[in-house]
Amino acid sequence: MLFAIFTRTTPAPVPELANLAAQGTLPGILRQLSGLGGCTHPIRLDGHRTEYDLDTTTGEIGRTLQHLDSTSLPAGQLLVRCNNRRTTRCPACAEVYRRDTFHLITAGLRGGKGTPEQVGAHPRVFATFTAPGFGPVHNRRTDGRPCRCGTHHDQDDDTLGTPLNPDTYDYEAAVLWNAHAGQLWRRFSIYLRREVAKRAGLSQRRLRDHARVSFAKVSEYQKRGAIHFHAVIRLDGPGGRETPPPSLATAELLTYAIGSRTWST
Repeated sequence: MLFAIFTRTTPAPVPELANLAAQGTLPGILRQLSGLGGCTHPIRLDGHRTEYDLDTTTGEIGRTLQHLDSTSLPAGQLLVRCNNRRTTRCPACAEVYRRDTFHLITAGLRGGKGTPEQVGAHPRVFATFTAPGFGPVHNRRTDGRPCRCGTHHDQDDDTLGTPLNPDTYDYEAAVLWNAHAGQLWRRFSIYLRREVAKRAGLSQRRLRDHARVSFAKVSEYQKRGAIHFHAVIRLDGPGGRETPPPSLATAELLTYAIGSRTWST
């Protein structure tokens, strides 16, 4: 039986290394920090955790197996990873998330991690959904020609993605797109299922008895600051990834359904 009470606290100023060394706590703090995997903004917790021996027959709490008090730790607090997914906030935690995402997506394409290998034969499409244009921006052309401003921008040029003409750029539409991106994706997923059923000659209710639409998506910002989605969309059998899709489920059908304009009206 585990009993824990922790509260998140505001980071306190970190003592100088010389002071930590003089106090003899530096080695312990280094060991504590090594467990964070390079997290640059760890969450600081105050509190305690106690693990008891529990009699499963009577329900009585027995002896204490383990006790942890944050004040007894070298840093005086329990430090845990922030797990922020944004590279600009914490590169180390964002990298862990990126690797986890890669393995999850890969498992959905060829099996593994609890997903049957047969899923690799299910029809799937990799699709990218980008925002409409809100006005011309500085960019790097793939054909080697310069930007509209006449400059060959470097990859790290801060002007990339910024409007060529700030006075005519539709900032309001750009803000609204980002604000409603999640809702737009939800509506797309609803109408996609309707379109798949329509092209298969079935009602949406009957489609559930034959096939299921599954997907995994990742959203990110383009240089111009607009959210766009990368998604792997797959057709499974009625029982999901464990069941083979019917003959009517093809990559072509899925491609046509994704590209249909009916879901956006």
